[in-house]
Amino acid sequence: MAGSELTNIKSPRVKAARRLTKRAFRDRDRSFLAEGPQAVREALALDDVVVELFTTAEAELRHAEIVFAARAAGIPVLRTSGEVMAELAQTVTPQGLLAVCRFVHVPLERAVTADARLVAVLAHVRDPGNAGTVLRSADAAGADSVIFTDASVDPYNGKCVRASAGSLFHLPVATGAPVAQAVAKLKESGLRVLAADGAGKQTLDDVDLSGPTAWIFGNEAWGLPEELLRLADDVVRVPIYGRAESLNLATAAAVCLYASARFQRAGSPSAPGPRLP
Repeated sequence: MAGSELTNIKSPRVKAARRLTKRAFRDRDRSFLAEGPQAVREALALDDVVVELFTTAEAELRHAEIVFAARAAGIPVLRTSGEVMAELAQTVTPQGLLAVCRFVHVPLERAVTADARLVAVLAHVRDPGNAGTVLRSADAAGADSVIFTDASVDPYNGKCVRASAGSLFHLPVATGAPVAQAVAKLKESGLRVLAADGAGKQTLDDVDLSGPTAWIFGNEAWGLPEELLRLADDVVRVPIYGRAESLNLATAAAVCLYASARFQRAGSPSAPGPRLP
């Protein structure tokens, strides 16, 4: 420490936070890093999620309301040097705010309830940027929850957290369930399960999306394997009107989720937004 500023990158607090960039330590400590003002602000909106907050002096001035909210909640605020923040951050140009947060995911039974109307399922999605963007799109479309199945990327991966732009803290997220188990729970709760895949015989223009719907999105490179396609009620493809070979995963997911949201809200203009965990 130099005065009230943490300057030693080898200090125990810094090393404990830094190790959360690795999944094994995240799983062991049941904690992860949320970087940047948007993610930290949304994490602070939930009770008992933020464990401690690292901030540079410059960021403390620029985002005084965030730092004040953390202190008001009794959360330790550690002012760091730029060198320490660069050690902790996973971005090229850190924004000077980084929170250590407790895991926020919920059991599958809480993520999929009888009144759910729109759910996104990530099956074998490996790219954290895509996964976080799908989570953000699901949140924006008013989805009830998002399921990261057991073969998909960790939602607490730093790139996934950043790509979600705070949406990780907005709606129930379930992790670790096998796809078959997730699909069984969705069908039991009355949702029609649609697989988004370029091999679909129906297009998004043809399918009725007015009822409760769950969308399964597959791997960026090879989509959904045949055994997962058979689990769905229907396989649907996004129509390509131009000359592009395909859409990337995150874009296709946004199109599908918004198509469902549009159909559902046309019949229910006062439909509520997503529920917090």
